[in-house]
This record gives sequence, C-alpha cells and structure tokens, in this order.
Amino acid sequence: MAFDLADLSADARDFLTERHLATLTTARPDGSPHVTPVGFSYDVEARIARVITWSASRKAIHAADMAEAGRRAVLCQVDGARWMSLEGTVRLVSDADGIAPGVRGYAARYREPKDRDDRVVIEIDVDRIIGSGRLR
Repeated sequence: MAFDLADLSADARDFLTERHLATLTTARPDGSPHVTPVGFSYDVEARIARVITWSASRKAIHAADMAEAGRRAVLCQVDGARWMSLEGTVRLVSDADGIAPGVRGYAARYREPKDRDDRVVIEIDVDRIIGSGRLR
C-alpha cells in the first residue's frame, strides 16, 4: 500500500523513529541485489533517508556507482506485521556538512556513533513509501 509522502500518519512517523534495524538494498555492478542490515534515519520534511557507513564499505561503493547512473535504492524496516519500504534515488555524501545530519539522525534513533575519519552517508531521496495498512 502506497503512502502519501506529504501526509504520513502519526503511526508511520513513530515507526520511522522507533529503534528498529532495516535492510538496505543496493545493486552490485552486475545488477544483482546487495542487501545488508543497517540503521537509518528519516527526515520527514526533506524526504531523505540517511545511512551512515564508511567509505570502503560495499554499500558505500555500490551507492556511489548507483548515484552516477541515477539508480534507486530501497530501505525496508519490519516489525511483525508492521513494515515500510522507502525507495528513491541514491547518492553518497562525504563532506563534513553533509555527513552531520546522518550522524545526528543515527544518534537520535539508536546511539551516538563512534568517530570515524572515513565516515560517509548514503542518502536516499525518498519518492515512494509502501508499507502495511496498519501504519496508514
């Protein structure tokens, strides 16, 4: 069931801030899916999902390749019968100002992340959310 990005229910917003892990699906160079567990934050107003990681991680490398090609990634969060998938084009952010919102979002949702010199953020410009009807 598709959600209205401009009018997410309180239940949907709460679900996106509760402490849950998700899976991030990116594409390998051969086009096959690469799925990995991640923590993420979602900025409802900006419609951007953020995953913090390090620059040499497979997910970061795939995201950079996908960004060049204008390809899409998906985050999927599940808790029993409640689930949501956030979809959109992906980019890799490596500058300090761009990384900061990802670190703040992760800290608010999970815990303060360890400092890393090689930190990057995978950003997904969310243009589609689908999920369980009970979150509508």
